[in-house]
Amino acid sequence: MTASNDTAQAETMEAGAPLHAEESWLQADWSRIESEVRRLQVRIAKATREGRWGKVQALQRLLTRSHNGKMLAVKRVTENRGRRTPGVDRRIWSSPAAKSSGAQSLRHRGYRPQPLRRIYIPKRNGGKRPLGIPTMADRAMQALWKLALEPVAEARADRNSYGFRVARSTADAIAHCFNTLSKRTSAEWVLEADIRGCFDNIGHEWLLRNITMDKEVLRKWLKAGYIDGWTTRFGIFCGTGLSDDIP
Repeated sequence: MTASNDTAQAETMEAGAPLHAEESWLQADWSRIESEVRRLQVRIAKATREGRWGKVQALQRLLTRSHNGKMLAVKRVTENRGRRTPGVDRRIWSSPAAKSSGAQSLRHRGYRPQPLRRIYIPKRNGGKRPLGIPTMADRAMQALWKLALEPVAEARADRNSYGFRVARSTADAIAHCFNTLSKRTSAEWVLEADIRGCFDNIGHEWLLRNITMDKEVLRKWLKAGYIDGWTTRFGIFCGTGLSDDIP
């Protein structure tokens, strides 16, 4: 083989990797992927209701290591409103090749999350609410575990809770309030409360004991901290895709 042929073959191989990744993403059968993930989620919810926690953990492990779970997790974090907002590494996954490569890179062995990039968004009362922005890789890993945690959370949640719940909306909460408070014997007062610094001060050991997921991954997330300006601080991830299912 001549030197020119060697060069051409090398160029083809280098171009072939991203091309294969791009085709893998563009040709994905999303209906089948979502169906397979949903099937595992139904099994996790069933095992949760039956109190079979060993089965729950085995199914969660199966889901979070599956190709379908990883693909769907990346799809969700790259199609939401925050898809163009980078974390501390300033990287986003915008191309099909990057998304496919991102899904393949989701591995638990050797996984080390990076600190969140903290920003502040205004509140109605004039204050500011902290928001943590993970890197795309950490966002995808959290989305992957959200797929495994959501069935557990939904199976155990209060039937009258509506915040950040699957297939529930503000309209559902309003309807429930009306039905509860419109009776003659209904309570006359409604207590509204907010926990100051909930995510910054919540007990990590309690979370590790009570959240049904890979304890090592959860511990790494809890210790990852966030970067506020030039300072690295510690506190649970607030405003991320997984924060709804953790506390």
